[in-house]
Amino acid sequence: MDLLYGVCLKYLADKEDAQDAVMAIFEELVTKLQRHEVENFKSWVYTLAKNHCLMKLRQQKKQPVTKLSDSFMQSGEDGHLEAVLAREENLRQLEDCLQQLGDGQRNVIELFYLQGKCYKEISEDTGIDWNSVRSSIQNGRRNLKICMEAAKQQIQSNE
Repeated sequence: MDLLYGVCLKYLADKEDAQDAVMAIFEELVTKLQRHEVENFKSWVYTLAKNHCLMKLRQQKKQPVTKLSDSFMQSGEDGHLEAVLAREENLRQLEDCLQQLGDGQRNVIELFYLQGKCYKEISEDTGIDWNSVRSSIQNGRRNLKICMEAAKQQIQSNE
């Protein structure tokens, strides 16, 4: 069995396809051994496996498989109304928490996360030195996290 799996894996380059091929070869063995007189079983079964895999590869060329990207498929989370509503509630809470930050932290957080600016660009736009920008972003993130956790606890206690 290990010999067959190794041969199939070598030709098919996919674990699941190789396992399927081994099973199919074992099914073939039942009928083929009744029709053929085999002197050297190991080399004969190797050739049988190799031919089976080559035939499978030829069939796949005739019927190419199109792989779809994950973004094409609908995600499980979006399929459920409750998950969508929970995400909307989280975004609303995040907006509320963002408004509770001081003007400096809120401005830097919005420039960094919402507008995608780097520390240097924020420093140049606001006139705040680079280390203060970095510190404001870190403190703002920490304050947002604390605020979001408090909001979650409040919702859980209301339920």
